[in-house]
Amino acid sequence: MTVTIYTQSSCSSSRKAIKWLKENKINYTEKRITSQPLTLAEFKNILRMTEDGTDEIIATNSNDFKNLDIDIDQLSIQDLYNLIQQHPRMLRSPILLDEKRIQVGYNEMDIRRFIPRKVRAYELNAMQQLVSQV
Repeated sequence: MTVTIYTQSSCSSSRKAIKWLKENKINYTEKRITSQPLTLAEFKNILRMTEDGTDEIIATNSNDFKNLDIDIDQLSIQDLYNLIQQHPRMLRSPILLDEKRIQVGYNEMDIRRFIPRKVRAYELNAMQQLVSQV
């Protein structure tokens, strides 16, 4: 299973996420949305994976978004996609996803969901054995 990570240049959270993926030997593909714009299919896939739709992926506090002065809830998917093509920095980053999971932003605890279940179960079992020996 490969994780796709959508990043932006000069984003410390993106760097932390990539470092974590490398340290945990998780296969990933990086796509810098500022230099490699999202395809419409990628954008729709990201939206499909979210629980809160655009609220989860749009950085409403970004200068790009604030300068637009628009109500994104009134835009069609195509219009929103076109807007993101022109202003990719209005997306939060990083966005990590695989076939089943999505994570927007870097969170040290939540990113562990990308560790395969068998590995997480093994680590939990090892920690429980250590605790029981104390």
